[in-house]
Order: sequence, then C-alpha cells, then structure tokens
Amino acid sequence: MLIFEWSQEIIRKFIKFGVVGFSGLFVDFGFTYLFKEKVKLQKYVANAIGFLLAATSNYMFNRYWTFRSHNPQVLVEYTQFMLISLVGLVINTTVLWLIVNKLKLNFYVAKVLAIGVVTLWNFGANAFITFA
Repeated sequence: MLIFEWSQEIIRKFIKFGVVGFSGLFVDFGFTYLFKEKVKLQKYVANAIGFLLAATSNYMFNRYWTFRSHNPQVLVEYTQFMLISLVGLVINTTVLWLIVNKLKLNFYVAKVLAIGVVTLWNFGANAFITFA
C-alpha cells in the first residue's frame, strides 16, 4: 500500500510539474522568439535566455504549488533548482543542435522535442534533490 501511495504522489507531482513546465513553455518560447527574431541575437543565445527565464518562473511555481516546499533556505533551494536547470540547458542545447543540424528539422519543432527530453531530467533531479 505504501508503494502505491508513493507512486500516486509521484504521478501527481509529475502532472503538476508538467503543468508548470507548460506555462514555462510560453515564457521560454516568448523570450526566445523576442531575442532571436526581434533583438537578432544568435539562436542558441536566445534559446539560453528563454530557457533560463522559464526556469526561474518554473522554480517559483514548483516551490509553492508542485512540491509545496517550506524550506527556509530559499537561496540554497533556488541555486539547486538553477544548477539542475543549467544541466538541463546543456541537454536541451545538445538535443536541439543534434536535431537541427543532423536531422534538419525546424528549429522550433526541435525545441519542443528537446524540452520533452529535458522535462524528464528536470523532474527527476528536482524531485529527488531540490525538493526531497
């Protein structure tokens, strides 16, 4: 029974994490588009800016809603979240580069696929490290 309850809790948190991540998708794509198309930054730099701004908003929503953290060491928790997000950024950029340059898919289609891969990393690392 305990394993079943634990599994349900993990699934519930993953769904919430997904909802938060979906909201972050708008932040990510919005700022990536702004910096790539309007400011004319290099596409991978624009991608990094969008990704990091989304990670910051995701931290806040995940802290309060998904994981209901009451950890008083917010700076430590935020730093862990951002370090995990930076590893995620490396994964994201690598997957993005591979899909764009090797498979020749559209940048934004590749970005969606890269986000899917990184979601699994970010959830697992944050569930078992940041918000453990």
